Amino acid sequence: MAATDNARPVDLLVAGARLVVTMDGDRREIEGGWVSLRDGAIDAVGAPGSEPVAAKTVRADGCLVTPGLINTHHHIYQNLTRAYRPATSGTLFEWLTTLYPVWSQLDEEAAYVSAWIGLAELALGGCTTSMDHSYVHPASGGDLITAEITAARELGMRFHASRGSMSRSRKDGGLPPDSVVQDADTILAESERLVGAHHERGPLAMVQVALAPCSPFSVTPDLMRAAAELAERLDVRLHTHLAEDVDEDTYCLETYGCRPVELFDDVGWCTDRSWVAHCVYPSSSEIQRLGAAGVGVAHCPSSNQLIGAGLAPIREFRAAGVPVGIGCDGSASTDCASLWLETRGALLLGRLRHGPSAMQARDALEMATLGGAACLGRRGEIGTLQPGAAGDLVVWPMEGVQFAGAHTDPVEAWLRCGPVAARHTIVGGQMVVADGRLTHPDLDARLAQHARVSRRMQGVADG
Repeated sequence: MAATDNARPVDLLVAGARLVVTMDGDRREIEGGWVSLRDGAIDAVGAPGSEPVAAKTVRADGCLVTPGLINTHHHIYQNLTRAYRPATSGTLFEWLTTLYPVWSQLDEEAAYVSAWIGLAELALGGCTTSMDHSYVHPASGGDLITAEITAARELGMRFHASRGSMSRSRKDGGLPPDSVVQDADTILAESERLVGAHHERGPLAMVQVALAPCSPFSVTPDLMRAAAELAERLDVRLHTHLAEDVDEDTYCLETYGCRPVELFDDVGWCTDRSWVAHCVYPSSSEIQRLGAAGVGVAHCPSSNQLIGAGLAPIREFRAAGVPVGIGCDGSASTDCASLWLETRGALLLGRLRHGPSAMQARDALEMATLGGAACLGRRGEIGTLQPGAAGDLVVWPMEGVQFAGAHTDPVEAWLRCGPVAARHTIVGGQMVVADGRLTHPDLDARLAQHARVSRRMQGVADG
């Protein structure tokens, strides 16, 4: 496909790739291909010999080029409590109740620096768009969501901030302590304020805001209903945890007399405006219900394994028409924020559950790109290399010891071999990672700040 405007050079040309995987409607794979970018968007994609004139050219010789990977579920602030020993052996409910008191110390500095480091880590692993589910809001913490958005803008990452919330503390039969919950009026007012302040619209939007009450065991059904009504009025998306753990089934049955998906439907969330995290334990009929409604699912392979939550029914979801994306989940449960690792985990778990023919590398790549775009309500805007889509792409190295012998299928090799980090990560036509290194100059300073804040929260002396 030729460049759309020959009057001036394109801004950036990525050329000479071993293989360009477009993830467009035709799922083209172009050997020796190139991608051109103009004004933050994909201008054209083509075969060797048809490259346009460019102001800047990045060589991708021998590399795999894909759309940027999309992280559909994360709790970035949790990287402040990685491998926190008191919580490393607990069930989901046990580690939550252990960590809530630590997270109650969150403030704007903690939100900013954890987001800065977390998004840098994601970019190094080939992620160009990440959401974040920030649901702990201590009374004295300040504006945590704006602090995160500030970090995302500094780094140049595409960011979907979700204004999470908890309204049921322990005294109300929930899990969190009083110090991190808010009343419904505050939650709804803050949600609307943040949408007004930060939510961008259009195919190249860099920041969007979703509404995200945390889970059935931390908010009331009334708040879920009100959030759904507010999201409809503001035309933004909805996100929550759903059917993550067997304890959640027990809790919903004892508290509400129904299963989590039934509750989800009853409060008005079973629509294509919603996407949910985990969804490990739906019944067959519930899978069909979610698929018919167009509800998306963020599949979090490492988190589900480390917490022992189980194997999500991903093949069944996709067969039922459920959009499935990939998510890192919070660092307190996975301790690593790599979309490459999670995409490989999706490949492995899919084969473990249903056998070697059930999941191939291209299926996993589709979830990490097109599936993620669908979960975030951005089909055709991100997760694809086609003219007009956001200029987000990754150049993956395919050389060295780990790729020795991998000659016939670069896409399968990308996930079967490795581990792999991005050589270049490009967001909106700008280099966020170049030659495997973050382009922003403040990494060392932010790491030192992160260490100071993390040690303070964990009560660890400086050393």
